[in-house]
Amino acid sequence: MRIAVTAKETSLDSDLDQRFGRARYLIVVDTDTGETESYDNEVNLNAAQGAGIQTAQNVAMLNVEAVLTGHVGPNAFRALSAAGIRVYTGSKGTVREAVEERKSGKLKPVDSADVEGHW
Repeated sequence: MRIAVTAKETSLDSDLDQRFGRARYLIVVDTDTGETESYDNEVNLNAAQGAGIQTAQNVAMLNVEAVLTGHVGPNAFRALSAAGIRVYTGSKGTVREAVEERKSGKLKPVDSADVEGHW
């Protein structure tokens, strides 16, 4: 499974970024092979509006099945859901820890946003 995780830096030991749309980086982890790729999300970091939707569109192009993040707003959640990407919120710690929580079943997919837009 390919999972995109919001991160503050570019490694598995980076702290997870609690924001989805304005996350500094996205790290894609292939849980089958262990391969990782990091993607710079700076273009959306300071966007006046639409950061969540744009980041969701970028994530959809990465061919991931799930997103792990701290929080996600309503527009980003709708865009991710429309792309068939499951959303897991409430992640904490490092990217590696969040992936392990998902693999062990401690994180469950959510069925709605957990913060207001422009969070």
